Amino acid sequence: MTKQVLSLDGSDLRPIELEDDVFDTKVSEGSIYHAIRNELANVRVGTASTKTRGEVNGSKRKPWRQKGIGRARAGRRRSPVWVGGGVTFGPKPRDFSYRLPKKIKRLAIRSILTLKQREDRIKIVEDFRIETGKTKDLVSVLKKLVSEEKTVVIIGTDDPILKRAGANIPWVRLLTYNRLRAHDIFYGKNLLLLETAAQGINTMYGKGEG
Repeated sequence: MTKQVLSLDGSDLRPIELEDDVFDTKVSEGSIYHAIRNELANVRVGTASTKTRGEVNGSKRKPWRQKGIGRARAGRRRSPVWVGGGVTFGPKPRDFSYRLPKKIKRLAIRSILTLKQREDRIKIVEDFRIETGKTKDLVSVLKKLVSEEKTVVIIGTDDPILKRAGANIPWVRLLTYNRLRAHDIFYGKNLLLLETAAQGINTMYGKGEG
């Protein structure tokens, strides 16, 4: 598959070859679902906690005798039926994370990239840097290439200055090509791939790479 590399003003520069195995393959909806579910599960904090009847404060003594007073029998004030008592089957801290097979993750990324390509939501742009590290300079570049809606910018190498410039733009997410997240690229309206990132994705997710 051939696609045009765009300059920063949006004009065509040169063609680039994209791997059909990555950008025009069979879509696996199941792998997309599992990859996104896995990512969301792995970021869950899991700190919700309640106290059982054995952990709350309160006496173990019966509040009144069992029979003869006309009131319902009661064991102790820690019982869940009492105000201030323990919680029955309440949440406890737990780890929600789990591992997903590498092949499923890769299949999900290829499937999402294929969907975005078929929807014409992928643009390849020449490599650029924001030397000043200022948000307004990055915004001025992006507005010439995409509309102001949720956009994922995929870069070729880890660029902390570029990431700093994009950190405060609510509609922009920056990822490196070798650390793609299925959730981000699936829900992104536009995918903006720097040229080196597109080449890296070709190599990393192309034929014979699992």
